[in-house]
Amino acid sequence: MSETIKYVDRVGTNCNKWDNMTARFGENDLMALWVADMDFVVPEAARQAAMKYAEFGIYGYYMVPDGYYDAFINWEKKYHNCEVKREWIRFSPGVVSPINWWVNMKTKPGDGVIVMTPVYYPFLDAINNNGRKLISSDLVNNNGVYTVDFADFEKKIADNNVKAFILSSPHNPVGRVWTREELEQMLAICRKHNVFVIADEIHHDLIMPGHREHTEILNIPGYTDMLVAITAGSKTFNLAGCQNSFVILPDEKLREEFDAFLNSIRIRNGNAFGYVAVEAAFREGREWLDKVIEIINSNAKYVETELKAQLPKAVVSPLEGTYLQWIDLGAYVEQGKMKELIQDKCRIAVDYGDWFGGDRFAGFIRFNLATSPENIKEAVARIVKNIKG
Repeated sequence: MSETIKYVDRVGTNCNKWDNMTARFGENDLMALWVADMDFVVPEAARQAAMKYAEFGIYGYYMVPDGYYDAFINWEKKYHNCEVKREWIRFSPGVVSPINWWVNMKTKPGDGVIVMTPVYYPFLDAINNNGRKLISSDLVNNNGVYTVDFADFEKKIADNNVKAFILSSPHNPVGRVWTREELEQMLAICRKHNVFVIADEIHHDLIMPGHREHTEILNIPGYTDMLVAITAGSKTFNLAGCQNSFVILPDEKLREEFDAFLNSIRIRNGNAFGYVAVEAAFREGREWLDKVIEIINSNAKYVETELKAQLPKAVVSPLEGTYLQWIDLGAYVEQGKMKELIQDKCRIAVDYGDWFGGDRFAGFIRFNLATSPENIKEAVARIVKNIKG
């Protein structure tokens, strides 16, 4: 079937992104460019599969079919050249839950857990909420292009009893797709210091045209005994509500450890609708994804071009991967005044930079580009107008 990407106004649909802003922002009448899901109808195959299952009319206990695993395994092989075996795959309801689980399994209260900041703020919560010591190694910002400070990364590990590293790959929010060499160096440092690696690869299918391919962490040999890879179809196909993710463990001892932990908290499998929709998306969703990436890339280019022309001191990080754009407005916005500009004047809901690692990122915002071009153009116009006065 030929896919047509359909934008939907989600206001009034019990949508967390558009209808639940009060919890985060204190009000609801804002343009929602924050939480990372899309405003596009899912691939038609996924929609049809869910409808067919719904029409069946019995929603009892569900046996996960081999086809579900095969669809994901074939996708990984075809689009990432990554060989995943059925016995390596475990279930989780999302990627954040197993990040918290592995923090608890591989560290003790007071141990250091390191991240590369700015970084997806649930990583910070997973460390702080579990009584671990948050260790931040700031990425090096060269006019919006971010790289790893490997000397700082290793020194922070050595000096702070770091036992685990939570990796964002591709990196949220700065949009970097790490090179294979960068990932190899991260892993080598972690091996040297006995640091367990928790790799969040949920954005690994969302790579913009013209940029390097994403390197799966499992495609780097020699480290599977010290890492877990976590991914999902949720960002790829806008299926976050399906609560269905993949925890991939090539190492048998790690699988045994994870299985024992899941048994202790009695989590076995997920919602039947999630399995049905995710399987169909991985089987037949490539055309849809390609068209969505075109929209995201076009939106990203528009933001970059328009801000460069209208606000030349703004710095827009090049979007290599994800659909989240990292924008530095620090040259125009006083410390502590970002909410006043973006929310109070522009009437936009974004993720604020300080959420991703503290006040040193307060001059930044994160834009969700997975929406209509009209929304993006309107949001940029509001920002330009209110900054220029």
